[in-house]
Amino acid sequence: MNTTPRPRIVIVGGGYAGTMAANRLSQADADVVLVNPRPQFVHRIRLHQWIAGTGTAEHDYTEVLADRVRLVVDTATRIDAPAGRVELASGDTLDYDHLVYAVGSTATPAHTIAGVAEHGFVLGEWEGAQRLRDHLAAVGESDQSDQTTVVGGGLTGIEMAAELAESGHTVRLVCGGVLAPSFGSRARDVAQRRLRKLGVEILTDRRVEAVGDGTVTVVGDGVREILPSATTIVAAGFGVPDLAATSGLTTDPAGRLITDETLTSVDDPRIVGAGDAVAPSGVPFRMSCQAANQLGPQAADTVLARLAGTEPKPVRVAFVGQCTSLGRGGATVQLTRLDDTPRHTVVTGRVAAGIKEFICRNVIWGLNLEARRPGAVPTFPVRPRPMAAEPPIESPIGAV
Repeated sequence: MNTTPRPRIVIVGGGYAGTMAANRLSQADADVVLVNPRPQFVHRIRLHQWIAGTGTAEHDYTEVLADRVRLVVDTATRIDAPAGRVELASGDTLDYDHLVYAVGSTATPAHTIAGVAEHGFVLGEWEGAQRLRDHLAAVGESDQSDQTTVVGGGLTGIEMAAELAESGHTVRLVCGGVLAPSFGSRARDVAQRRLRKLGVEILTDRRVEAVGDGTVTVVGDGVREILPSATTIVAAGFGVPDLAATSGLTTDPAGRLITDETLTSVDDPRIVGAGDAVAPSGVPFRMSCQAANQLGPQAADTVLARLAGTEPKPVRVAFVGQCTSLGRGGATVQLTRLDDTPRHTVVTGRVAAGIKEFICRNVIWGLNLEARRPGAVPTFPVRPRPMAAEPPIESPIGAV
């Protein structure tokens, strides 16, 4: 009779990377636990649709999580690596033999722009999206102007601006620099033309200095203006939770967990990372569900290799494109090289919109497939050239 206890595997974070890792690990003869602060899976690349009332971004975990994985609805507050234990906000603890760190990314801190916490909305979290959706509905029912300001000209800001403009809102987009900096010039021009066709006012030479009650202060070229803004939405970048840093684990300056090329923490071989909050060899990948859906399975493969007593393989991630919706009737697909740099090829219009919709649906389908058949989702055979390690400027919401 085998009396050896089953290994305990804890996955912290139930986003794209964490859910994918948990599903792949469900094939192991182990107790697998997924810790997530919400009882539902948030499909973040559809958050702009949820806010505008044109789609849903919420799925029950029964749709995307393997039956053999136990879901714990709680928030991890500290990882006690020497003890192999996760401390939770409820006061409970979870012991582990292996841990997958997949806490994802967070919205830009509200204090980055004066007045945002009191008078604005920061795009990125489910709870913030709900508050923004309710606010927009209230503005629509009132007699006041529905002038909306979106701060941030990256892919997330573009998607939010286009979705709201197509839904009938008056929208200005404050870029603070180049529109869609991750795009090539051709895709950037297409996105700009579509936004203007939808009626979006684009301010590329301005930045937001402060947000007030019904106003926004913009500066640039020696000009300082206070403009009306019933709703101001900040989509200007994303950070990561401080769980790794507060737990005493090695992180990069942005707070990402530092791992080796097998996604193993440089501090503890029992801790493996995946997703937006991880920097393999100190060089992170672009924040996106495209990267997360590749890193999740590979983090699980590293754990499975250690359970089997074999050597884990180096991380392998390849990008194929950047896909941004521009309302329900349009999109821009910027094809990329494996290292995420833009190619000349761009797909636009309704064809691109169909591709974006297919991708959004396929993400849920892929999670469900891995839940039913662990190991079914393939990984790319190579890793692209390292990308520069710098603070994230793009969001996993708008960047597929």
